[in-house]
Amino acid sequence: MSDKVTGVVAAPPRKRVVRRFFPLIDQLADYRRAWLSVDILAGLSVAAVALPTAIAYPAIAGLPPQTGLYAAILPPIGYALFGPSRQLMVGPDTATTVVLASVLLGLGVMAPEERVATAAALALAVGLCCVAAGIIGFGIIANFLSRPVLMGFLSGVALDLFVGQLDRLTAVPIVSGGLVRPLLEFIGKLDQLNPTTLAVGLGLFLALRLLRRYAPRLPGPLLAIAAGILLAYAFDLQSHGVRLIGAVASALPRFVLPLPGPVDMRELALGTLAILLVSFGSGIVTARSFGAKNHYHVDANRELIGFGAANIASGLFGGFPVTSSDSRTAVNDAMGGRTQLAGLAAAAGLLAAVLFLGDLLAYLPEAALGAVIASAAVDLVDLRGFKSLWRLSRIELFIALIALCGVLGLGILTGVTVAIGATLAHLLWQASKPRDALLGRIPGRDGLYKLHRHLNAEPIPSLVIYLPQSALIFFNVEYISRRLLKSARRLHGSGTWLILDASAINHIDTTAVAVLEEVHGELVQQGITFGIAELQSQPRNMIERSGLAQRIRPDMLFPSAEAAAEAFVARHE
Repeated sequence: MSDKVTGVVAAPPRKRVVRRFFPLIDQLADYRRAWLSVDILAGLSVAAVALPTAIAYPAIAGLPPQTGLYAAILPPIGYALFGPSRQLMVGPDTATTVVLASVLLGLGVMAPEERVATAAALALAVGLCCVAAGIIGFGIIANFLSRPVLMGFLSGVALDLFVGQLDRLTAVPIVSGGLVRPLLEFIGKLDQLNPTTLAVGLGLFLALRLLRRYAPRLPGPLLAIAAGILLAYAFDLQSHGVRLIGAVASALPRFVLPLPGPVDMRELALGTLAILLVSFGSGIVTARSFGAKNHYHVDANRELIGFGAANIASGLFGGFPVTSSDSRTAVNDAMGGRTQLAGLAAAAGLLAAVLFLGDLLAYLPEAALGAVIASAAVDLVDLRGFKSLWRLSRIELFIALIALCGVLGLGILTGVTVAIGATLAHLLWQASKPRDALLGRIPGRDGLYKLHRHLNAEPIPSLVIYLPQSALIFFNVEYISRRLLKSARRLHGSGTWLILDASAINHIDTTAVAVLEEVHGELVQQGITFGIAELQSQPRNMIERSGLAQRIRPDMLFPSAEAAAEAFVARHE
């Protein structure tokens, strides 16, 4: 059967199912030959940008450089097959790698082989959890990672990460963690500073910042890595005390079922959850940003499956947890990448780097890696975002600062938990005191109006119409009942009515029904007639099944607040 609008032949049900689980097939269904060269060029550009970070980021978690290369090669293939976005690129990410480092530290994994195996096992566990969460529809968890929480978290991570590069940028050995203690230790060991290392690290860092400021389209990290290798080779920097990363294994990634070292499985599960929340939280933000830019909807559940496939591929081939990358996705988008063939081309380019550039990368100074990581850390701090929160919402700024200080003072895992807890507490506080209004009339006009918003609106004598703008549930019904009874003070004795406008109430629980019973009884004692207007289906069913509707009297249940006002006026004329 043909689509009358597009003329495209609709796929049979079986093919639609296959395309849903393998989105790349759907992307290739309308592929044009002219796109192939664009996708290949975009993919190779992504590989050029990904190479330096793939080498640098493993150092954050104490892993060898080849694990970063493996984590940059296999995940794009997994995402290309199962990920829904045409532009999104996945791979090693600063925030996710920092959380991984924190998890490995908490697990007490110290031996190099155990760290590599445990990191791969975490990637596999994160991937399986992502797939399961996507299948059962847990994409909603993305909604709990608000922009202020992510902003504060990433800024805290950035400060922690920046301070963590002092060792690489200066050759001063730093063993303490946190923010203040490393700085104090650094000051106390200034006599061990290596001037050549500082010159290389600081010079490359400043060059990266200048490129970011004046030539953002140039692949700054790649140029910094290349410059570091040239300097080390030309001036024999190693003889001047500059540490080099040494030879990078040129072996192809091999399929291995990762088994974690001797660790507490409960702690491993908690670490998996922490990495999942942070990686998916930052990943879905990137996916939504580029989805909005390119005018397509982002399905969080399908993205979970795509991220899951990427992490499973990383874990099974010696990598570590990954997520989407802003920089690589931006490069792909800027180069005009049309489909995930660009991701496959990026993987091929990185694989070639592993096979043919291993000896060359041995000359890379650790100071160059520190410069790349420190520059990436600076980019994580969203000063404009903080200024925007200052203007728009001080409470959300406070939540962002809680996330920032939590990461620095309590550690990454606890900091994220505290920030999410603060967000939920704020939401509960807002929900426990919902907005409400009293309704009245404007002379000469039909309808009812909020008295606090329309200064020329007047209350109807002997009638109060109270409008709560929320569901009535256990944690807010006491507040609403107090507001109801407070509004009843406007009324005096027999013949007066208090109408609850339920037009905005879409849910009532048993606690709310019991409290409304108490309100009704108290109003009856005061000689005030209680009624309810515009009950929706669920609240009406609850009130009718409880018997409250009969006690209120069916004639005091109105289809709308306007109908209640008209009935009151008609009875008192």
